[in-house]
Amino acid sequence: MPIGFAPRLAALYAAIFAVMGIQLPFFPLWLEAKGLDASMIGVVLAAPLVVRIFAITVATRVADRRDVLRGAIAVTAAASIAGFALVGLASGPFGILAAYTVAAFAFTPVMPLTEAYALKGLAARGRAYGPVRLWGSAAFILGTFAAGFATDLFPTRHLIWLIAGMTLIAALAALALTPLPSVARAGDEPAPSARGLLGNRGFLAVVAAASLIQASHAVYYAFSALEWRSAGIGGGAIAGLWALGVIAEIGLFASQGRLPPAITPAVLLMIGGCGAALRWAAMACAPPVALLPFLQLLHAASFGATHLGALAYVARVARPGQAATAQGVLAIALGLTMAVATGLSGLIYGSVGSLAYAAMALAAVAGGVAGYIAKRAARAAG
Repeated sequence: MPIGFAPRLAALYAAIFAVMGIQLPFFPLWLEAKGLDASMIGVVLAAPLVVRIFAITVATRVADRRDVLRGAIAVTAAASIAGFALVGLASGPFGILAAYTVAAFAFTPVMPLTEAYALKGLAARGRAYGPVRLWGSAAFILGTFAAGFATDLFPTRHLIWLIAGMTLIAALAALALTPLPSVARAGDEPAPSARGLLGNRGFLAVVAAASLIQASHAVYYAFSALEWRSAGIGGGAIAGLWALGVIAEIGLFASQGRLPPAITPAVLLMIGGCGAALRWAAMACAPPVALLPFLQLLHAASFGATHLGALAYVARVARPGQAATAQGVLAIALGLTMAVATGLSGLIYGSVGSLAYAAMALAAVAGGVAGYIAKRAARAAG
């Protein structure tokens, strides 16, 4: 029996998020093992995010203009293999920074291209996004546990090869995707540009809300593993804490199709802002280890609700032939805001430690306010 659209897409999500499950919590440990201090770790993690501006703009525009969404995913995923291998061979702070920038140039377009492909293909088949996307979150947990146990068994400097290996699997999954039907255009009509999106007040508010709330995770992404390890928490337990947050996220994704109509995309963003503000305010107070699992459950709101709200809105406003471009605009805004937050997080965390989470709480509050503005704009538009 042939494998359908959704299982092939789920396999790609699983491979991409397995890479992230290794990279997000434990790449900072690899950087530390290579001799980088907190400030330089922040720079290395932040600088490649700026590359998203060019990489995603080019990749998404080409995908829409040439109607080669599936092919663009395969090419960028394949290029990521060489990128992360280059990181593994690099040495010295600036050599690592340069190599990681190259890897980011290849890898960062993969997700917005995949999101555009998923939203378009699933909508055509009457399928909800969340139940397919959750397989990515599940694989994130597996990748996190694999990396966590690896740090207890092997030297941390070998972690980069786990990331490179998973990018190979992602490239193979991309090659197996089901082709999408071509976008019908009149004559030689070009793909719609992003100009119309940038004139939409509600769209801009949603992008601002998602960017601020997701960027409020910067200290958590960059330094939670380092802080917890310094507190005596082992790699397996660190992986368990990260996994708990993702399990909560999976629960939200699985229930997306059953959310009441009142939970609009803008409302999801407001929920995300409130959840993130509460989470980071508590983390700023250096909570006891026993409280960490409960705070991790707020990931369903801080990340999950924010992600679903932003993608649902973007999917609604994107015109035919504009799906990848719309996702690209969102991804670029997320990357820029995260770049600034990550760069600042290294400086702030290096100075005040866990109190850096207080700045993240303020960013989340601002994001929640932007979500409220988006809600009002949507109501005014009818």
